[in-house]
Amino acid sequence: MLDNLGEDKSIYLQISEMIEDEILRDIINEEEQVPSTTELSKFYKINPATAAKGINILVDEGILYKKRGIGMFVQAGAKEKVMESRKKKFKETYLKKIISEAELIGLSKADLKRLIDETTD
Repeated sequence: MLDNLGEDKSIYLQISEMIEDEILRDIINEEEQVPSTTELSKFYKINPATAAKGINILVDEGILYKKRGIGMFVQAGAKEKVMESRKKKFKETYLKKIISEAELIGLSKADLKRLIDETTD
């Protein structure tokens, strides 16, 4: 789990993203239990309802499921769902802005690719 929560977005969104990150990094695998809302609320010193809201986002997206009386678990295929969702969000949130700015300052696709290659070397 992350050591602290940032101020840049809602806590419940940070909770859901933190769990997604751990799924993507294979820290939490399919069919494994995720931290409970009680554990999250104690660790981050937040309201349990806030932690539950973050968990419920992932339930609604089919990333987590509930085993009655036991807790929340990672759904089979969750990693692929998270990857696809993050790719879509990356394209819509970042790439469109980058391409728009590149066009504004006169960069061609070749120029943009060259800059990306230089950045990743």
